[in-house]
Amino acid sequence: MNRIADAFNKHKAFIAFITVGDPDLETTEKVVHAAVDNGADLIELGIPFSDPTAEGPVIMHADNVALSAGTTTDKVFALTEKLRGSIKIPLVYMTYANVVFSYGTEKFAEKAAAAGIDGIILPDVPYEEKDEFDSVFSRYGIDLISMIAPTSENRIAMIAKEAKGFLYMVSSLGVTGTRAKITTDIGAMTKVVKANTKIPCAVGFGISTPEQAAKMAACSDGAIVGSAIIKIIDQYGKDAAPHVGEYVKSMADAVHGVAAEG
Repeated sequence: MNRIADAFNKHKAFIAFITVGDPDLETTEKVVHAAVDNGADLIELGIPFSDPTAEGPVIMHADNVALSAGTTTDKVFALTEKLRGSIKIPLVYMTYANVVFSYGTEKFAEKAAAAGIDGIILPDVPYEEKDEFDSVFSRYGIDLISMIAPTSENRIAMIAKEAKGFLYMVSSLGVTGTRAKITTDIGAMTKVVKANTKIPCAVGFGISTPEQAAKMAACSDGAIVGSAIIKIIDQYGKDAAPHVGEYVKSMADAVHGVAAEG
């Protein structure tokens, strides 16, 4: 069974990113369940790191909160295993090479697989250096998910040909964070991707409204939202779960509605 493929089978996928341990592990558990119950098709669990180079101030702050609360990689594994007991949709880690490398890549992959993880995103590992991690993760049935940026240009086809799980298409230059307008020609990027792989592609970075999510899903296979969810958690703290659920429902409905339109 390939849970990631299944997430894109019925309709366009809505993918929610949540930093584990922000503001604490109990809240993360409730927030993840709220997101799943309200239509999220895949959850990205962010393993906090002290120097998250792809992240803007919102997620960077969440990482610092989570680390200050004592969130460790082992605690993330334990929570993942607990979540997997009742959650059937794919769970993917998003973190950085140093987190995996310092833990021990083989040991990390083994524990992630045992916890029920389907994939991993390492934004600071370029295509040319991915084999060091991919060779290990693939042995444990975990997809190393590749990212494509607007500047990838002639590298898009190369990255797409070896993609696993789904392709993470970065909508905008710079770091994560909500944006008033997304100007990248996602349709053109998708066209190159589709010519080179059957793997689905989803758009992230900058999406915060149902309108943006629907627009990005219309020219890809799904939409990824992180900073907008983290802002809600920052605002409501331990009481964030129902508010995240309400927001996720509005976003998931918008994304799923695109498939109904064609």
